[in-house]
Formats: sequence, C-alpha cells, structure tokens
Amino acid sequence: MKPFEFDIHKIYGQNKPCIGVFCSSSDEIDNIYKSTAEELGELIARNGYDLVHGGGKIGLMGVLSRAVQKHGGKVIGILPESLNIEGIVSDLDDEIIITKDMTDRKQEIRKRSNAFIVLPGGYGTMEEFFETTTLIQLNYINKPLVMLNINNYYDPLLNFINSAVEKKFINAQHKNIFYITTSCKDAIDYINQKLKV
Repeated sequence: MKPFEFDIHKIYGQNKPCIGVFCSSSDEIDNIYKSTAEELGELIARNGYDLVHGGGKIGLMGVLSRAVQKHGGKVIGILPESLNIEGIVSDLDDEIIITKDMTDRKQEIRKRSNAFIVLPGGYGTMEEFFETTTLIQLNYINKPLVMLNINNYYDPLLNFINSAVEKKFINAQHKNIFYITTSCKDAIDYINQKLKV
C-alpha cells in the first residue's frame, strides 16, 4: 500500500527541505541537552535544511531555533491558539503558524517536514514521537524519524519498547521504524542519506 501523503511544499512554495524537531520546552534541564540542541540547530542549517518546530521560545525549542537562524536557516513555528501567549510563543521565528488545537498543530508539523528528529522531552515530546511512529507503522507517512538519545535519556523508553517486542505487543519488524543515535552529526547524515541530499 502506498503511503498517503502529499507535497505540502508545493503549496507553500518552500525551496528547502524541512526537518521537524520534537523537543522539551523546559528551561530547567541540564546544559548537556541545551548544548546538543544548539549543535543540532547548527547542523540543520549548515546541511541546507529549515526547521519546523512547536513555536516556543523556551527550553530546547528556543535554543534550537536560535541556532538554526544563527547559521542561516529559516525557522517555522507552529502552535495552537491556546499557547499563543507572550513569554511562550517565539517572537523571533521567521514564520509563526497558529492552529486551532494540538491535533492540527501536529498535523501541520508533519505536513511541512521532510524528516523528524526527537530530542529529549516530556509528555508532549513523547506523544509526538509515538504518534509519528504509529503513522509510519501504519503507512500513513513515509519519512525518516530519528531519536537522539542524548545522555542516555531514552534508555528506559527503549527498554520498554524492547520488552514490548519480546512480549509480542510490538511486531519485531516494527522495532526499527525509527533510527537511534547519540550523535547530532549521525542523525543529520542519516536523514541526508534517506532524503538523498
């Protein structure tokens, strides 16, 4: 079955491919995660990509988007009406898109992204990761998905997934739907290879 998707970039006239990044909005996390987000932002821009993210200016979202812009990339922020609040919404993104709700926000991020990277995050990041993984599994989308397992943050989650595979809750062939790495460069190299950039 062919994946159901269309090229949103033809509609919006974007010239560069975009990477959608799911990540934390917390400012209280360890600096190792912030420095990784900064490195990733630089690599996204230097490899000719633009960024699509959740539209926040705090936490890893803010670090990432500022790094992309610093190195010449465009940043597209997408957030729901309920989060269009001063102090949360980025006033620096090149483009801000306001959606009706969280569901529309995720759909818009997926439409505009050619590939996805998951940085460490909380409930929202987990939800975005699992929904995207499920859509790939069900063949609704066919785009690269990379998990950046910084500082072994996702080890407990990966252990859970391995356990679910062993117990037959997840089919073994779906275990490798997403690519796991601890290196920003490796993440971008993987996406370059998949997108033939």
